[in-house]
Amino acid sequence: KSLFHLRKSKLEVYEALRGISFEVKKGEIMGIVGKNGSGKSTLLRAIAGIFSADSGSIELESDSVSLLSIGVGFQKKLSGRENIILSGMLLGFSEQEVRDKMDEIIEFANLGKYMPVKTYSSGMYSKLAFSITAVLETDIMLIDEVLSVGDAKFKKKSYKKMQELIMDENRTVVIVSHSTETLEKLCTSLLWLHEG
Repeated sequence: KSLFHLRKSKLEVYEALRGISFEVKKGEIMGIVGKNGSGKSTLLRAIAGIFSADSGSIELESDSVSLLSIGVGFQKKLSGRENIILSGMLLGFSEQEVRDKMDEIIEFANLGKYMPVKTYSSGMYSKLAFSITAVLETDIMLIDEVLSVGDAKFKKKSYKKMQELIMDENRTVVIVSHSTETLEKLCTSLLWLHEG
């Protein structure tokens, strides 16, 4: 018998999102809610351009978009500083622009010693990711549950900074959160996803 004589298995297609349509106006703060597995994070990644839609379209009025999600975009073999530069350049900033804001990002993150990102806890990931996005301000901010991670002191600090950032009428924000309190305080509208 040939090694290539294998039974053909049927490939199942899983649609994380389907048939959704919405608009977020400039300056609006939209919250996305839904149970785990409903497609919230997938939607943010599609808006950020990490995933592409099989059908339909995603239209953004700005190229200045940041996705704030634990561990997305970090290279674990690099240091925090190297990841700040990489993340900033992926957001569309020049290396010099990122270097000019480096000290401010590091101070806000309050991570201390130089160590590879692979040694970071989820709270440290959150602090660094939030700090990069908070200091290198973009026109569109996509936030995936990161306000709920980190120690109490950092949560308070990041929540205050988030309030400052979203008060800018020119910044559009989309937040995924399971915290109804956060969504009620920050958002001007909500999108409920149910099984995609």
